[in-house]
Amino acid sequence: MKAQVVLFDGFDPLDAIGPYETLTAGGIQAELVTAEGPREVPSGVGFSLRATGGLDAEEPGILLVPGAAARTDEEVLALLAAAAPALAAPVRQALDRDGVTVATVCGGSLVLAMAGLLEGRTATTNHLGLEALASFGVNAVPARVVEDGDLITAAGVTSGVDLGLYLLEREVGARKAFEVEQLFAHERRGTVWRAA
Repeated sequence: MKAQVVLFDGFDPLDAIGPYETLTAGGIQAELVTAEGPREVPSGVGFSLRATGGLDAEEPGILLVPGAAARTDEEVLALLAAAAPALAAPVRQALDRDGVTVATVCGGSLVLAMAGLLEGRTATTNHLGLEALASFGVNAVPARVVEDGDLITAAGVTSGVDLGLYLLEREVGARKAFEVEQLFAHERRGTVWRAA
């Protein structure tokens, strides 16, 4: 199994690295990718990360979209809106494939909603963005992690580690998730809200 963590200009590093490191600690191969292919990607907090590959919507496994970081809410929304067009087609393709789980952290669900991919689905985001998420026809739930079948979303920035642990439990097993939880000295918060 492989996890693709999708970077875009202005991404929030903790949204990306929290689940990336959690998944790799649990034995899932993870790669930083972009819709455009390998490149340096500026984060929203003043440093860049190198994406080593291009987003492959045909790849089974996990496709994870982080949120954005900026000084104001308006700037965050602008970064998310700018990311949506490039991600719309490949993420739609991934959602249509068996064997692919699409996951988001924080504003990542807003990227997908802005791309028209979440209407009628159940998801979460940072508590400050729940109203915006609902405005796109999403059943916005104020939970830390929400599962809606092949779509798993996490709330605020620190929930990315909880998301990674939940994905490990789901894909590898509870024992491995517990091992990583102990390794990180982190206890998951809240119950995973399920749409079904």
